[in-house]
Amino acid sequence: MERLQEAAMNGSVKSLLELLEKDPQILNTPTAVRFLSSSETPLHVATLLGHSAFARELLSRKPELASELNSRGQTSLHLAAAKGSAEMVKDLVAVNPDACLVRDRDGMIPLHLGAIKGRVGALTELIRVTPETNRVFTRGGDSAMHLCVKHMRLESLKILVESVGGDEEWVNLRDSQGNTVLHLAVSRKQLEMINYLLANTKVEVNAQNANGFTALDVLFLGHRDTRDMAIKESLQKAGALRNTEASFLTHTDQDTGQLTSSSERPLTLQKTSSKLPVMKKQKQMDWLGRKRSSLMVVASLIATIAFQAVISPPGGVWQDDLLVDSEGNPVEDPHKAGKSIMADTYPDQYGQFMIMNTIAFLSSLSIILLLVSGLPLKKRRWMWVQMVTMWIAITSLSGTGFVGLIYITPDEDRGTLYNVTRVSVLIWLPLMGLIFVGNVVRMIRWFLRKRGYIKAKPQDSPYVEYEEDDEL
Repeated sequence: MERLQEAAMNGSVKSLLELLEKDPQILNTPTAVRFLSSSETPLHVATLLGHSAFARELLSRKPELASELNSRGQTSLHLAAAKGSAEMVKDLVAVNPDACLVRDRDGMIPLHLGAIKGRVGALTELIRVTPETNRVFTRGGDSAMHLCVKHMRLESLKILVESVGGDEEWVNLRDSQGNTVLHLAVSRKQLEMINYLLANTKVEVNAQNANGFTALDVLFLGHRDTRDMAIKESLQKAGALRNTEASFLTHTDQDTGQLTSSSERPLTLQKTSSKLPVMKKQKQMDWLGRKRSSLMVVASLIATIAFQAVISPPGGVWQDDLLVDSEGNPVEDPHKAGKSIMADTYPDQYGQFMIMNTIAFLSSLSIILLLVSGLPLKKRRWMWVQMVTMWIAITSLSGTGFVGLIYITPDEDRGTLYNVTRVSVLIWLPLMGLIFVGNVVRMIRWFLRKRGYIKAKPQDSPYVEYEEDDEL
């Protein structure tokens, strides 16, 4: 048993032949065939380690090994597909083509594993033998094509697309959530894959998923990315529309361009408007998510800067103790090691510096604490409070910077510095004031709208977009 295991791990055909010569029935003995915690066969081991010659010899002696499963419910073909050995896949499917449709304990067939790993050669052989595996879904509802997109395997996707030619139904297969491969590629900002699908397949650019979103909707509702503009242009060139536009145009006469009869129009608008609250809510959550991410990044940066200013104040700290002179008499200006030099030389400015720095530090920490606390702060009013807190932190940090800059500037240059600082402050304060007043006005408008003193904006058109200022 140990020698068979060693031969499989080393891929030694010579050792295998010697064992078979001594015991021709060794491969027919269950205890000999299964080792490594009674889960793997010699064929599994040889396949996993890439010993194709050894595997071929095993198959010629005992073809039944191609059907054996390991502890994860995988045949040797699963392992060969994941490893990407086209030669070994070819040998295995020649012996047992039915293994192409065997699911492991995760519900995956060999083609799925090859797609996830991007094994082009293995995929080619698997599709050649059993092209119907293209339509087999995983337990989670993904086809091999969806897996290629999810794991960014463009070359593997090309192999799958080429294998089915112009099969329009195949390229528009939906996963468990109604997404086509185009929906997934757009959600993951895979520009190259999107361009390939649009140029080489008959994918439906305006297909709607289970939530009623087209690929263009997915682009606008997803996180922002530098590739968004290029993706948008590619989709629109292919005729992609938003959900509301697609619904509206489906009820338009294609020849005259006129709307359908008035009896049908209310039904169209009702169907379209029924999805608007969902889209509005999705856009609101997307906006909140982006704001939360931005606040976390900026707050972390401010907290880091403020903390660094605490432990390394302008001018540094004393490096030694100076309490008495060489004769043992108390000195006029004593100091201790580790204490701030600025606190001894300019105590008033040091107090200003530390007060503003502490405000910036605590404000930024408060924002971080709120964001990571897990509290249900998903309303826009809470986001407004955090933005005001961030405004306080940034203003305090700027004041900290000005005080520190003045302290470290030589006396002869302070006149010029004061003038520059005065101009900077005169520009900075109106800007901060404008931002503060703008947020106050927004809050007042929201309050008046909630109380009914101001009418809400009309939302009777299916083309009305969600306004971020409408709710706080």
